[in-house]
Amino acid sequence: MPLTDARALEPTLQIHEADHAVDLAFLARLADWCGHYSPWTAPDITGEAGENGFCIWLDITGCEHLFGGEYSMLSSVVARLNDFGFMARAAVADTPGTAWAAVHYGLSQGETILVTKPGKVRDTLRRLPVAALRFSAEICSGLDRLGLRYASDLFDLPRGPLVARFGDILIRRVDQALGLQSEPISPQGPVARHRVRMSFADPVGKREDVAEACRKLLRTLSQQLERAGRGVRRLEVVCYRIDGSIERISIGTSRATRDAPHLLRLLSEHFDSIDAGFGIETIVLGALRTEKLFFDQLNLSDTPQRAFNRSHTATESMAALVDRIANRVGQGSVHRLSPKNSYVPERATQRLPYAEHAHVNPDDPRDRWFTNRPRPLSLFDMPQPIEVVAPIPDDPPVLFRWRRVVHRVVVSGGPERVGPEWWETPGSGRKNDSQPRDYYQVEDADGDRFWLYRSGLYQAMSPSAPTPRWYLHGLFS
Repeated sequence: MPLTDARALEPTLQIHEADHAVDLAFLARLADWCGHYSPWTAPDITGEAGENGFCIWLDITGCEHLFGGEYSMLSSVVARLNDFGFMARAAVADTPGTAWAAVHYGLSQGETILVTKPGKVRDTLRRLPVAALRFSAEICSGLDRLGLRYASDLFDLPRGPLVARFGDILIRRVDQALGLQSEPISPQGPVARHRVRMSFADPVGKREDVAEACRKLLRTLSQQLERAGRGVRRLEVVCYRIDGSIERISIGTSRATRDAPHLLRLLSEHFDSIDAGFGIETIVLGALRTEKLFFDQLNLSDTPQRAFNRSHTATESMAALVDRIANRVGQGSVHRLSPKNSYVPERATQRLPYAEHAHVNPDDPRDRWFTNRPRPLSLFDMPQPIEVVAPIPDDPPVLFRWRRVVHRVVVSGGPERVGPEWWETPGSGRKNDSQPRDYYQVEDADGDRFWLYRSGLYQAMSPSAPTPRWYLHGLFS
């Protein structure tokens, strides 16, 4: 209806400029809400809707029985969207193209739901206009001039002349509607292969209700994962509120697990962040990421079994602790140290995300620590220069000054020589990075232990060689 006619009928009519970006964003939110019915949802953002309104795709394969069948499912979708203030229509068909055609052109006046018969795609499309096949206005006008006004007129015509005149889009749309060519629909978000849901007769809003629902869902999900031989690495809880909005919380684990109590403890720390609003009608629990997880084979020998159980318990406790910390501060904030193929102390370790490198293989040389060379628990980011007094240049120090404090050495050990890595590009930028180092362990009169080194050799001094310097690199406990 033209705007002038609308104003003549309703002088107080309010007018607002259309915002296509806002409309598409809201359509994406509606598609997200439709995940209450199927995990495979996607908004139609191709621009094909035109004056017929926007569209949301739902792949309801295997989901319709949860709502009493296809017709009951569509009735629920339409009724809820009407409650939200939308005029909605819905159709089910064998192919996306046929469903689009049925919902836009197959409904009679006053109808809002259409469930087509399985295997009857041609019968559904036969009396619909060619526009139902999602052609542009130019193609529809060109077909009308040729006397091709119904979709069935295109089914058995020779394709060569049609492609030459209108392009391959015409044949592709026909084949997609008939199911002769696949039409993949990408879901809006990741689809969890293992997914459980719970709907409530009356909306819930208390934290205790959400926790109890998650406890029951986790027990069911754990059974699914056990049958599949999988464990959770990423878990998401989606709460569908009765006002059409969604609340999400998610957790991650450092190793695959299907321990329901442990997962519930991780989730419980996020329950307070859920805003139930006027109530939650459905809770869906989905394992977004899983890994293989099988039962461990125990040794039947008593002594090795007890040792294994202690090791296994320690490993599980460490994993549980890391999971709790990571879900509070973020997965990317928890790291583990791993050995690196380098003899230079500051380059002998590397920091790795714990969630991605939680498993340590002692047989792998990359995970094997060298225990025959003592190292302090703490190293300075940059070795700190010190002043040293030694009987002769190559002897251990008997006294050194650090931060204006004099430390008298009573016990010393060493040296341990660490040569420069000629195959590595010096990364620290220090002038002594290319010099050999002699490390000493020393203890002062107060019982404090230090790790010192001398950079450079006195016997190798030449007019062009740098003067050897002493540094404090770390502190023993």
